Amino acid sequence: MLLTRLAVVIALTFVSTSPAPATYEDLLALFKEWRAFQEPAARNGVPDYSAAAMSAQHGQLDAWRSRLKAIDPAAWAIPQQVDWHLVRAEMSGFDFDHRVLRPWANNPAFYVTVFQGQSDQPAREGPHASGAVELWTYTFPLTPERATDLERGLRVIPALLQAARTNLIGTGRDLWRYGASSVREQSAVLERLLPRIAGASPSLVAAAREAKEATDSFAAWVESEAAGKTGPSGVGVENYDWYLEHVQLVPYTWRDEVTLMERELARAHALLTLEEQRNAKLPAQTPLANADEHQRQMQAAITSYIEFLRSRDVMAVRDYMDPALRARVGRFNPGRREFFTEVDYRDPMVMRTHGYHWFDLARMQHEPHPSPVRRGPLLYNIFVTRTEGHATGWEEMMLQAGMFDDRPRSRELIYILLAQRAARALGDLRMHANQATLEQAAEFASTHTPRDWLRLDGQLVRAEQHLYLQQPGYGTSYVIGKIQIEGLLAARRRERGDGFSLRLFMDEFDAAGLIPVSLLHWELTGERVRR
Repeated sequence: MLLTRLAVVIALTFVSTSPAPATYEDLLALFKEWRAFQEPAARNGVPDYSAAAMSAQHGQLDAWRSRLKAIDPAAWAIPQQVDWHLVRAEMSGFDFDHRVLRPWANNPAFYVTVFQGQSDQPAREGPHASGAVELWTYTFPLTPERATDLERGLRVIPALLQAARTNLIGTGRDLWRYGASSVREQSAVLERLLPRIAGASPSLVAAAREAKEATDSFAAWVESEAAGKTGPSGVGVENYDWYLEHVQLVPYTWRDEVTLMERELARAHALLTLEEQRNAKLPAQTPLANADEHQRQMQAAITSYIEFLRSRDVMAVRDYMDPALRARVGRFNPGRREFFTEVDYRDPMVMRTHGYHWFDLARMQHEPHPSPVRRGPLLYNIFVTRTEGHATGWEEMMLQAGMFDDRPRSRELIYILLAQRAARALGDLRMHANQATLEQAAEFASTHTPRDWLRLDGQLVRAEQHLYLQQPGYGTSYVIGKIQIEGLLAARRRERGDGFSLRLFMDEFDAAGLIPVSLLHWELTGERVRR
């Protein structure tokens, strides 16, 4: 009897001293701490990307992973489990940056931090140093408070670029060669800023001039150093596979993606050929000719597009969607056209479909996600299969839904767009496998884009490949995400049967937030998607 009572006491003591199961709230608390941690330390307001600082920061990752692993989400609802995996993916992205990419040591364009226009993504594409100066967020003339804020951002630049000369030790030829062009673009942006702040405080004007001088000096240094850089710039197939699986959460390997991109490229060219055959007796589309025609047709295209979505019950049209598109119309460009302008000026409705990006950003502002993990942008461009994949897939989805039935020549444009995305994706894959240089990737994309619209003498083709070289998986995300979303749509159609509604599908799709499509699939269907 005494032994029995003793056993009961021991058991009760064990129960009372055992830690309580971790909760979803514990995950949210960890997430908040994690987001603060992953920012670099600062010295006198300048982010510290020195080898010592980066090594010390990376050395703490195991402790963060252990804390996350101690939170077992298995019994939680699927959306909460998804949030756990999002945090895990961010930690993997942090790890990849420190082990493989190391942009602060390998990529001069990492130190470009002044941007004129708004990105259409939740966060700016590619890796960049902390403390970006987003000029599009400022209204000129500046208020005193905003002038102080802008000056504070510009003051960091000379010291950051001076430190970069010590931090940058990589030997990747293409990263250095094309990084210099990105730095020169920052100088041009600062040059355009100076007249806009001419009436501001002398200290702000001085800060802008000093930032430009430092940028020019850094660009010249990068160009001089680039001559001696002869190493590869890609991450290699093994690292690319790891990145797809653990950061982008894509259920494909590098080899799988090559096969898929080759298939989509061939499919795009084949369907374009059939469209052209069907439309052979129709007049060719004439590009917009002047500013008045541009404004008139762009505005009319938005009206028609929104009406199509509403009248066909494709999706719920929110009040913020129409103005979100109209704010992005821009000005007529009378000069020689780049690829997307060739498309846009032949039928403005086509690129409005890809403008789903602006719906996404407006939704983040007007209907923020209830989960703090998804409320803002995910780190390391983890969102791209959803954002770029859906915007790309939406183009062809709207074609199939009938949006271009009365403009058959515009159907050709959809397949030209798809061919361009698949061709440049193959450049991404081959550059990172170190099977092609950036120039060779640009030549391939240009050659395999129909009608010679992706010109080698233009700026776009190399700028895109440069981004994809800096950010693995970005160039493929447009088409890989499209393929995954098509699979998700098909799965929901099978589940719902006759009760399926595209509008309801889009409601749940948008409500889930800007997360990898593999996790969207899990949350919406209950089926895990793994490699």
